[in-house]
Amino acid sequence: MAFGESLHDVVRDAPLGQLVRLFTNNRLFQYPEERPDFKLPEPWIRMLSDADIDRTARPELAMPSTISNLNVVEVVEDSNAAELDIESKEFPEGKSTRLTPKITKDGSILVDWYYEQDIANPHNWSNLRRALLALIICLYTFVVYLSSAIYSSSTQGVMEKFGVSNLKATLGLAMYVLGYGVGPLLFSPLSEIPRIGRNPIYIITFAIFVILSIPTALVNNFPGLIVLRFLQGFFGSPCLAAGGASMSDMYSMINLPFAMIAWVGAMSCGPSFGPLLSGFAVPAENWRWSLYESIWASAPVLIALFIFMPETSGPNILLRRAQRLRKLTGSQKLMSQSEIDQSHMNVSSIAIDALIKPLEITIKDPAVLFVQVYSGIVYGIYYSYFEVFPLVFPVYYGMNLGEVGLVFICIAVGCIFAIIGYGSLLYFVITPRIKKVGMGPQENVLLPGLPISFGPPLGLFMFAWTARASIHWIVPTIGVTIYAGSIFTLLQCMFLYIPLSYPKYAASLFAANDFFRSALASGSILFAHPLYHNLGFAKGTSVLGGLSIIGIIGMFLLYFYGAKLRALSRFATYTKD
Repeated sequence: MAFGESLHDVVRDAPLGQLVRLFTNNRLFQYPEERPDFKLPEPWIRMLSDADIDRTARPELAMPSTISNLNVVEVVEDSNAAELDIESKEFPEGKSTRLTPKITKDGSILVDWYYEQDIANPHNWSNLRRALLALIICLYTFVVYLSSAIYSSSTQGVMEKFGVSNLKATLGLAMYVLGYGVGPLLFSPLSEIPRIGRNPIYIITFAIFVILSIPTALVNNFPGLIVLRFLQGFFGSPCLAAGGASMSDMYSMINLPFAMIAWVGAMSCGPSFGPLLSGFAVPAENWRWSLYESIWASAPVLIALFIFMPETSGPNILLRRAQRLRKLTGSQKLMSQSEIDQSHMNVSSIAIDALIKPLEITIKDPAVLFVQVYSGIVYGIYYSYFEVFPLVFPVYYGMNLGEVGLVFICIAVGCIFAIIGYGSLLYFVITPRIKKVGMGPQENVLLPGLPISFGPPLGLFMFAWTARASIHWIVPTIGVTIYAGSIFTLLQCMFLYIPLSYPKYAASLFAANDFFRSALASGSILFAHPLYHNLGFAKGTSVLGGLSIIGIIGMFLLYFYGAKLRALSRFATYTKD
């Protein structure tokens, strides 16, 4: 597929293209079914009786037919495949597999992909196109997480401006984190509804996020600041859960782990770059500059989403194709699977089911409960560093606010090392084994996490007992690097375990996971300061290290007994080999 054609498709399905279609009455950025030279694939015409087709709309489509061979699959040469659609495409070995649609018991014709290599299917998009969209999703995720921790450098300025305590000032960070934990509980189920899709959720909420960032930077009362920070996090949240679902829309199971590496990398590195960006700007200007930087970082990403981000949800794409085919043929028999499945359900009932189901699974399934709680603990400890760093590095090593921000780079360094190590393991060991012998039990994805589970307590204890004036600052920083790299790998394992075991509820469970992580992180921001004040940072960090040891036990129990737990669960997908 030529890049120009791919770019046309991307812009057509993006909000910009959809607006252009609306204002030009679909004359620009047309879909194949809307073009005058479109030919309905022959198997589809055979499915439709002459009476089903509106002769006045497209008389050339009407032809006598009989309904037979419902499951026939034809292999045709490229010259014949060109009739299906539409746009030129190179097929493996010069052939394209054309699929015959199926008919339901009530006589509906299921609208599916025209052929196996159908370029409307996100899994068949070019590598360049998918890479562009994955990059946008990662930047989107990165900016939302960046905007959380970027506030930490402004805490002192907020205390002085509004005359509040340190605990109250940290609410600006804690409420933002809580907001992006609550948001996915609403937005992820909505994005799973085929009639809505992911794109409207992304563009509308992120536009609100950028707009809210302006009064957040200018507000002159403390309650208004806290409320706006919560709303910022709330409306910035959809990518934090649905981003993984968007990746799975585009990438096959064999390639999905590599895409998830990039997404989780953006998730992990985002908060660490926040204090770095604001650490020098805030002392040089004022506390508002961290919030100005949030606007400058998010606005270009919004523009990229508006111009380039297409719909990736397969059910939504097929639903809109079914609507175009009904308009083209005049036949109401053409229905997408999602329309049939949800024909007797309204949006509210679908959304409520999606909200309740992940909580039900979490409560009833010990494996999911462990994943949610453990990821929440490691993430909460991660955010506690935004409170402990200012208590350590300025006091023992004489660093200023900007230099403390530079120390946060060690978190990104840890993630980079983990990306290299985990990515190499996937590419050279795990992927070849899967291609040779298959995936095996879902618990196999947890295998890299078993030795890595020792990393968080090791890193925490190393930081706790080496951060002192007599020991060089690089030593406790190495401890933080070990912790950051370890939790990156552990989150990778758990984020792959959830969709493999619970594919039907993956997006909603990601939302529930984001809520657990964010709720505990929000709480940790508030209890970290009194924890370190009362116990000292060494003992306080050691307490957190002790909590991390629970994760070691849990990871091994989940690996060895996860299959038995899934066998008892009515929600999980059980794989024996």
